[in-house]
Amino acid sequence: MKNNFSIIFKSSKFRLGFIIFALLLLSVIIFPIVNKEDPLKMNYTMFQKPGPNLPLGADNFGRNEFVELIAGGKTSLIIGILAGGIATGIGLILGLFGGYIGGLVDDVLSSITNIFLVIPSFIILVLISVSISSRSYLTTALVIGFTSWPWTARAVRAQTISLRNRDHVNLAKVSGYSIPKIVATEILPYIASYVGMAFILQVASGILSEATISMLGLGPQNTVTLGLMLNWATMYEAQMSGAWWAFLPPVLMIALITFSLNLMNTGLDQIFNPQIRS
Repeated sequence: MKNNFSIIFKSSKFRLGFIIFALLLLSVIIFPIVNKEDPLKMNYTMFQKPGPNLPLGADNFGRNEFVELIAGGKTSLIIGILAGGIATGIGLILGLFGGYIGGLVDDVLSSITNIFLVIPSFIILVLISVSISSRSYLTTALVIGFTSWPWTARAVRAQTISLRNRDHVNLAKVSGYSIPKIVATEILPYIASYVGMAFILQVASGILSEATISMLGLGPQNTVTLGLMLNWATMYEAQMSGAWWAFLPPVLMIALITFSLNLMNTGLDQIFNPQIRS
């Protein structure tokens, strides 16, 4: 395990992405513990300019933009991680068992995957979000996760098909291992790095999806997310008012999070992809 971590951290891109992401994660975890101010409390005037007590000014509701940014970043990260975990888990299970078992099972699972791939996931995401009257951040994460798994399933299936006739897999078959045991012990370890990269991309995709549907007014309610901050700024014409502090910080936060995650993914790809490594 230590050797694996040392290999991963040899990549400068992965190190930089990991440091940026870790700092962002620590800030959204530690700051709310130190500062107990309610991010939804309206203590200031509308679009109050940044100052000593307001490093990022106030938004259209007169709320502390910096406190709101930290709270929104935390919620968006939670949504991204939950959605990424759900999407990766579904894609991994369907891809592994469809690719290994083959035959009718693979045909059925591939058909389901292709249906979801043909219909744009964003349309499904919007339709489901519209049909839900009360949306929490957990509901949003579930909806995003359950609409984002197809490309992971297809990629995992392709990797599994390339491994299912290897000598160690055939030996496990002869030894009488069950299908779940073969999949878990003889195939999954060989694609673990790929699954890790898929999860990182799914987290980034989840955060962007939340921002997109929240911009349309279909995100979580009674909370703060980076997407909702952009939605509020747009609704109250922050751009026209010259209140850059109402929309620029959440845009930069989203960009920084996704940039760090993509750097980590690129670093892992450089390490574990034989073609790039060579």
